[in-house]
Amino acid sequence: MWSDKKDGISSREDISRFLETYIAPIRLSGVLESGYPIICSLWFEYCDNAIWCATQETSKIARVFLNNSKCAFEIAPNNPPYYGVRGQGNISLQRQGSEELLRRLVTRYLGNTDSALAKMLLSKTDNGVSIKIEPTRISSWDYRKRMKT
Repeated sequence: MWSDKKDGISSREDISRFLETYIAPIRLSGVLESGYPIICSLWFEYCDNAIWCATQETSKIARVFLNNSKCAFEIAPNNPPYYGVRGQGNISLQRQGSEELLRRLVTRYLGNTDSALAKMLLSKTDNGVSIKIEPTRISSWDYRKRMKT
């Protein structure tokens, strides 16, 4: 369910465009077996109505979603004026294509694959998995007009 709000990024198309072009980590939340929530910031891309992230199969966040595929997420800047997208969804973990996804994410966030950080990240693809988030509920907010100074 996509929510179109008057104070949000105004339409499903605007939300999709925002997700396709905004470059900052997603805040991704799941629930541990203990019942407590966990939150993790990850690089993401939006493609084919899904949000994609990369991680190691052995990471805590990946293990969380093996037990419970439900998540919540937020994509927004930390500083005013405040605007962004948040929602809930279901997660699936996929090995196939994870190295290609990681390469795209490195290029998206770092600009190329030449830096020491990029090379280090791309050297750890043996146990990589893609996190596919299929949103079930998504909403937006945009306070840029009212927060103008």
